[in-house]
Amino acid sequence: MECPSHLKYSRDHEWVRIEGDKAVVGISDYAQDKLEDVVYIDLPEPGRELQQGDIFGSVESVKTVSDLIAPISGEVLEVNEELEDAPEQVNQDPYGAGWMIKVRPDDPSELDSLLDADAYRQFVEEL
Repeated sequence: MECPSHLKYSRDHEWVRIEGDKAVVGISDYAQDKLEDVVYIDLPEPGRELQQGDIFGSVESVKTVSDLIAPISGEVLEVNEELEDAPEQVNQDPYGAGWMIKVRPDDPSELDSLLDADAYRQFVEEL
């Protein structure tokens, strides 16, 4: 399982990468592996306000449908529109081309409640 050390992770298997004043969000390698082949992704419209813990969309795979849970609060600035035509990018490159949304964080201190890579790895091993 790939788990880049520069990211923060939620217990719901989303990751966050800070880029300046934006937070990029996607699902972890562990999550995409458990979902198997992703066939559809429902993402929010830009401008939507999220609260940490809100459902912001869903991922449909050949196996199941899973909710996407906001790891931090903030305004959705951008969604990865390429996933509409190529949802398999979530499986192929979950930390790169498979990113889902970009958010302007309301409260950067919420990142402190997320797991670092080592803690996330340990969390997943205990599942």
